[in-house]
Amino acid sequence: MKQFSFYLACLIFLIPTLSLKAQMPGGGRPGGGQAMNVGHFYGKVIDASTNRPIEAASVQLIQNKLDTTTKKRADVIVSGMLTTKKGEFSLENLPVMAQYKLVITAIGYKSIDQKAAFQMNPGGGKPGDMSNMMSAVDKDLGNIKMEADALQLEGVTVTADKPLLTMSIDRKIFNVEKNLTSAGGTGIDVMKNVPGVNVDIDGNVSLRNAPPQIFVDGRPTTMTLEQIPADAIATVEIITNPSAKFDASGGGAGILNIVLKKNRKAGYNGSVRASIDSRGRPGFGGDLNIKQQKINFFANTQVGFRKSISNATTDRTDFYSGTVAKLSQRNGPIGKGFFGFARMGFDYFIDNRNTISIAGSHARGEFKNTDMMDITRDTIYSTGTVSDYGKRNNNSEFRFKNYGGTLSFKHNFAKANKEITADLNYNLSKNDNNNLFSSQYFNSNSTPKTPLLFQSSFGNGTTKFFTAQTDYTNPINGTMKVEMGARIAIRDFNSFNNNFLRNPATGKDSSLTALNNNYQFQDRVLAAYGIFSQQIKKFSYQVGLRIESSKYDGTLVSRGQEFSNEFPFSLFPSAFATYKLTEKQDLQFNYSRKINRPNFFQLIPFIDFSDSLNLSIGNPDLVPEFTNLFELSYQNQLHKNHNILSTLYFKHTDDLITRYQYPEKNPNVGSKPDSILFTTYANASQSYTYGIELTGRNKLTKWWDLNTSFNLFNAVVKAGNLPGSMDNDQVSWFIKMNNSFKLPKNYSIQLSGDYQAKTLVTPGGGGGGRGGPGGGMFGGGNIPSAQGYIRPFYGVDIAIRKDFLKNNTASLTLQMSDVFRTRLNSTVTESIYFYQETERRRDPQVLRLNFNWRFGKFDVSLLKRKNMKGGQDSMEGMQGGQ
Repeated sequence: MKQFSFYLACLIFLIPTLSLKAQMPGGGRPGGGQAMNVGHFYGKVIDASTNRPIEAASVQLIQNKLDTTTKKRADVIVSGMLTTKKGEFSLENLPVMAQYKLVITAIGYKSIDQKAAFQMNPGGGKPGDMSNMMSAVDKDLGNIKMEADALQLEGVTVTADKPLLTMSIDRKIFNVEKNLTSAGGTGIDVMKNVPGVNVDIDGNVSLRNAPPQIFVDGRPTTMTLEQIPADAIATVEIITNPSAKFDASGGGAGILNIVLKKNRKAGYNGSVRASIDSRGRPGFGGDLNIKQQKINFFANTQVGFRKSISNATTDRTDFYSGTVAKLSQRNGPIGKGFFGFARMGFDYFIDNRNTISIAGSHARGEFKNTDMMDITRDTIYSTGTVSDYGKRNNNSEFRFKNYGGTLSFKHNFAKANKEITADLNYNLSKNDNNNLFSSQYFNSNSTPKTPLLFQSSFGNGTTKFFTAQTDYTNPINGTMKVEMGARIAIRDFNSFNNNFLRNPATGKDSSLTALNNNYQFQDRVLAAYGIFSQQIKKFSYQVGLRIESSKYDGTLVSRGQEFSNEFPFSLFPSAFATYKLTEKQDLQFNYSRKINRPNFFQLIPFIDFSDSLNLSIGNPDLVPEFTNLFELSYQNQLHKNHNILSTLYFKHTDDLITRYQYPEKNPNVGSKPDSILFTTYANASQSYTYGIELTGRNKLTKWWDLNTSFNLFNAVVKAGNLPGSMDNDQVSWFIKMNNSFKLPKNYSIQLSGDYQAKTLVTPGGGGGGRGGPGGGMFGGGNIPSAQGYIRPFYGVDIAIRKDFLKNNTASLTLQMSDVFRTRLNSTVTESIYFYQETERRRDPQVLRLNFNWRFGKFDVSLLKRKNMKGGQDSMEGMQGGQ
């Protein structure tokens, strides 16, 4: 039955060819003679590496002929078929005096395009020798070997390893599936291994010493990296200088685009995962893909339990008028909780040119934290020193929920690569937190200085984020292309935080109105862009222009204050120029302009009293910062196993938005000290960063792959315009190495390490990491970036994997993070008003064991139908002159 179906398919496949021959008798020979239509090509198509026959490969014989209607020559398919189970093909009744082109294609293989002809005088025989002529018209093309195409195999089946890192002139692509050390973890664990990306102890990421934008599937998201399981991520794209097609917002730190798993393999496939770590915390997950006819369904889910242990020390000296205050804090917070993630969706192929995609996701988590802090204070007056110490206990709960939905439409025009897409994205994020504090201070002789105080706070926040976008691409011809699009993004945010103090006498809680806050805001961004690109021999260029406008309206409900600000339309050009030096060498120069607008939290002049020794307040006088980025990149494919990408970059920012500390009169009347430090945001005069980044991918041996990234840069912050601050600059460097070893008996090892030299604190703090409790004013700690630096640190991670079962469908991976317990985050911040040192260590030497079982069935019949249909389409297209 299978053979009958196969040969019936072959017959259907050949109908266009037969009708073509019927229309052009004599094979197009002048005079219409049939006598010489006796040519016969035959052969066999096999896999180049295994020598096994390739079934259902498309074999087409093409001849260049004169179209009698248009009077122009065009390629016409004169014969074709699909190879049999033995990989064989036979093309008969061919004109013997013509010149042909043989084209062979098969899914998962590189296409073959070669000349073919009948030699009517083979071996120099005598003209008219009929035996020679008969052997010449019956020509065996032999075994034709096809090589596997790794790019096609990504979407079909895995017969060759994908590299951990793929490099191109405009972006780098990190293959998460090949990264062993992040298995069973979160997006933060993934970023720790991405070349050029730095991750601090709180999970905040930076790219070239600035916080990048975090995208998911090409769109901004409200999800944090800790809410995205590592096992749900397919790749991470590192785009250091995005073109005008991407948002100009977010400054010039680039984009980290997280591409979630979704493939379109014919049939079904998936995996089941389980893990447990050395702290007894398990994890479970799986994913499933099913493609049948017009539907491609995908789903994945993950549940993980976590226990996080940290140690922190802070020593600070404040300099007031006539007074010096020294503060020392020691604490060891412990967090326990879980997070869950689920994603589901489908692609519906309406026809060959129209596709609708619908996807939804849900993430939730709950974490409980306990912390005991020991505090020592020494206040030095002109008359003497007053010392005391205290203890502060904190029990908190944090919960979050995130819902996301995407609706996409794509239309492919008849013209190749001409398309239009439309996307609607909606994301809803909710979080709430409860905090219970108890504190008491004692005199140096251990007698109580204050009664035992109980405080509590309750807060929550909600973010709604909607985007609508359309993109249009039109290749004018083979060397020119136009792209354009438009986008609207609307974000609604509301949050409240209520604080209470317990009366020791009555045991009742009373509201601390000075600490309470309730605010809401909406921001809106309108954008449109246009891009033109052209290739002129070895030179290609792209010029683009983006226009953006934004507006926000905010209300501080607890104070009855309203704020509104509108940033008018601004232009953001981009330009890329690439010159292909050789087949293996490229040189590119690119430029773009970006903007970073101050957000609501940075602008509202509301005092946050949550830290009585370090108050926070917004600055309504902030203005946007504008950044110009320049890159000069050189890529060289030194050898098929060695690739290097080097980039010189320069980034200049005017009116840099940075955190800033200054002394002010204590607003808590009657409290000590009289003057206290305020943390706010301010516009430093300017900043610039320049450096060189080297990224290498080397296959040193058959069993050893090495990926290396090195970044040497100088960061300068011109903050002398801020009282108490000064200009700050620091030459620094960062290196990250990832070694992959393939060992006998299906063992593999991954050893990765990174080193960060002394560097300035990232302006504005990192981005995209762990989410803070709802209701928090600044959500990331008070780090005055214009006044601080980070001491050097390094770390090493290791993972060992064993593949087993038939076709290596199962694997066990054992991994350890921070093997040598060296990732100590040590920060120094200082000005004429204070000096502070902070050291923190989080989750060193944690072991995790992961199990992964992959399953699936490759539907060859679907591929046959797809291959046959593709062959028919291409034949019809060529016959029609399209």
